[in-house]
Amino acid sequence: MKNKRLNPLNDYLFLKYMGEKGDEVQLLAFLNAVLHRTGKDNLQSVEIREDRALTAEIIGKKTSILDVRAKTADGTKVNVEVQLSNLGNMDKRSLFYWSRDFSESLEKGHDYLELPAVININIVNFEFLPVDDFHASFHLWEDLNRECLLSDALEIHFIDMVKFRRLAEKDILNDPLHRWLTFFDKNTNNIILEEVINMDTAIQKAQERISFVAQDKESLWEYRMREMALSDFTSGMNFARREGEKTATVKYALKLAQRGMNVVEIADIIDLSIEEVKKIIKIAQ
Repeated sequence: MKNKRLNPLNDYLFLKYMGEKGDEVQLLAFLNAVLHRTGKDNLQSVEIREDRALTAEIIGKKTSILDVRAKTADGTKVNVEVQLSNLGNMDKRSLFYWSRDFSESLEKGHDYLELPAVININIVNFEFLPVDDFHASFHLWEDLNRECLLSDALEIHFIDMVKFRRLAEKDILNDPLHRWLTFFDKNTNNIILEEVINMDTAIQKAQERISFVAQDKESLWEYRMREMALSDFTSGMNFARREGEKTATVKYALKLAQRGMNVVEIADIIDLSIEEVKKIIKIAQ
């Protein structure tokens, strides 16, 4: 812990210690810590669904989604995403990725009953929901009768790191989720961090994977490349806010275009229609 600690919530690093083959122990422990809130029995096993090859292009692309994708023994799909910047679209973004996984599960000619449940877990580094708790979860309830669940196919969690950091008393001894979030916080005091790592074997394994990245030249370069991409993106968003909405939107759209992004990607990032983005680029030419 003497060297500057790598940020566990860098999505590239998170994927390396939580979403690759061999990371099942720590992923299973984290999922059980999160899903305990909804009264679920502990999962006994989990399978990493997508062991992706991360190219320099993917890592350096600011809009890449480096989510962790897994499947439980009963076929339930689980996605875990880390989002550090507030783009103002986290609710619809999470629903979109949930619907993508849900709909893609049904092969042509198969029965709708074969569709598995999909659980999305979003770890965000900004205040997103108007609730006091740092952990919120959502299902498909009937509005006036919360005992009536339409389907258990949808379950979405939001874990707010800002609210967790403000929590006056963190129960790392008895609450596994408190331990994990303490571990995720790059600013956790070294003494507390060592305590958390030593008391939880799954977190120990996660730390071992982080240590590997820190010592492997290629992995460390990829981590730093991702940090730069995320920093550039955050800087661009902050620049847009400072410059004023209309003027900054135009400038930022052009900047993204100069960096090689297509109009669809630009429209998604700055929340304009594709036609509006095309018009901005055409006027500037």
